[in-house]
Amino acid sequence: MMTSPIRLLIAGCGDLGMRVARRVLHNPINRAWGLKRTPPGAQEKILGFSWFEADLSNPESMKHLPMGITHILFSAAPNARTESDYRALYFDGLRNVVHNAYSSTLKRVLFISSTAVYGEHADEWVNEDTPVNPKNFNGRVLFEAEQWLSSFGREHALTTLNLRLSGIYGPGRMALLEKLKLGQVGAPSSGAHWSNRIHVDDAAAAIVHLMGFEHPQSTYLITDSTPLPMRTLYEALAQLVGGPIPTVSESPVFVGSKRLSNAKLRETGFVFQWPDSRDGYRDIIQAG
Repeated sequence: MMTSPIRLLIAGCGDLGMRVARRVLHNPINRAWGLKRTPPGAQEKILGFSWFEADLSNPESMKHLPMGITHILFSAAPNARTESDYRALYFDGLRNVVHNAYSSTLKRVLFISSTAVYGEHADEWVNEDTPVNPKNFNGRVLFEAEQWLSSFGREHALTTLNLRLSGIYGPGRMALLEKLKLGQVGAPSSGAHWSNRIHVDDAAAAIVHLMGFEHPQSTYLITDSTPLPMRTLYEALAQLVGGPIPTVSESPVFVGSKRLSNAKLRETGFVFQWPDSRDGYRDIIQAG
């Protein structure tokens, strides 16, 4: 339970960050700041929320962060899928914001990582204790950032959480559904590749839940309860949108096949609204 005021800095505040902010600000004693290089022009008015203009790659731009930050959520996304962009953001940017926001009031830092830190695992269940073996540079850089944050937390007696999210879906994220409707995307043959999803609202709820969980572990998988073979998922979604059966294609190059377990998250008492992505997608489609 959150009993004392939360002063939350959201570094890289996009859709997920805003959904976290709204949940935190349900309690009027809390405050939240969204840090972006270019805050949106048409700013949504939320009581207790403000934008802070800064560049994560430029520590000088963060010299005057709000005072008394108690929590940091690092949820930034890279400008491009290159190793240099990933390192500039997750290695340098994370350090810059944590160092500049660190004070005696800081209690907890939550880092949005990815299940890309794992490699290929066929049909085996993957959890927080599974050895890390990134398939590509994105997973390697994210794991290095996780390690740095954990080390910083130990050095400063600070609670740090590495949250490894699977593929986010939700309102406004319609590209896959549009392609399936038009028959423009394929999937590997049955059982050849596992797919894992998390509804964006369940992701936001899990983050806020762990923000206030009294004795968290250092790492959590944030994924729903129903990993599915990619073909099973894509065929179900194609049927929902009235598209053709997806053609047979190769497995994705940048995404390893993993069957992810969320048991550790559920053990904290977290309850999913959409434990099966097929139901989540159906709700999105029905909502129009």
